[in-house]
Amino acid sequence: MSHVSFLGIPVEGEITQGHRVPQRPLEELRPLLRALLDDEAVTEFGWRQYTPYFNDGEPCVFGVQDVWVRTTADGPQADPDDLCVGEYADRHPTLGGWASSRRETYRGHDEARYLRADAFAEALEQGGFDDVLLETFGDHADVIVRRAGIQVQYYEHD
Repeated sequence: MSHVSFLGIPVEGEITQGHRVPQRPLEELRPLLRALLDDEAVTEFGWRQYTPYFNDGEPCVFGVQDVWVRTTADGPQADPDDLCVGEYADRHPTLGGWASSRRETYRGHDEARYLRADAFAEALEQGGFDDVLLETFGDHADVIVRRAGIQVQYYEHD
């Protein structure tokens, strides 16, 4: 006897559960976002969100990558690709970063600010806000956050 039904119709057989990251309440993102917006040394920050077209045989799943933070010390000419923070990012030019992928030792001159940026990046990159980010900013998007507002640009990728 089946314990699953679809619109009142019994379902039988082996059901393979998909992998899905549990979504977190949007209010949990607010303090992380505010920590960057309220920091006078942070001029803007952003991220790239998209569903890959190809993923080496793995499922193509929407996600956030390349979270970046621009500070007053970075200047407007710095490429956002060079300003990334987060688990797999190289050291940020002005905020520093982790000495290794184990995230144990910080190297730089602004640990408190880096840790705030890293916490924001981690929250986005772990996927717990993917549903609301996809709904709000769309797929294949570069999102740029400034105190005056948020700008979304189409992102074209391979």
